[in-house]
Amino acid sequence: MIHGESYKPIIAEAAKMAVGEENIYERVFIFELLKDKNDPNAVAGAVGFSVRESKFYVFKAKAVLLATGGATLLFRPRSTGEAAGRTWYAIFDTGSGYYMGLKAGAMLTQFEHRFIPFRFKDGYGPVG
Repeated sequence: MIHGESYKPIIAEAAKMAVGEENIYERVFIFELLKDKNDPNAVAGAVGFSVRESKFYVFKAKAVLLATGGATLLFRPRSTGEAAGRTWYAIFDTGSGYYMGLKAGAMLTQFEHRFIPFRFKDGYGPVG
């Protein structure tokens, strides 16, 4: 069985080796996507600021991947008791990525789908 807490560091280390540590920016809050002036349907970069230092960043990119997560905690779970606080997504999945994509002109689809965990006796989990 793969557990996220042990799998993430392994993948992160492989990513650092592939990309190079000089190309990794951590603890930068991206708040706006930059549109390509020559192609109104393309994103050319992003802007953000460091959450630890007084630095502002402007990133130029050939391709942009918006991987901010979903909007997990916008809705109160139907779970009760001990399971009420359990979630398998980060607590900061607030839908900000959806907003940035929408503002940049992306077509957002399938918002009618919500995460429904696999349920079994005495618990439930993020599989199935």
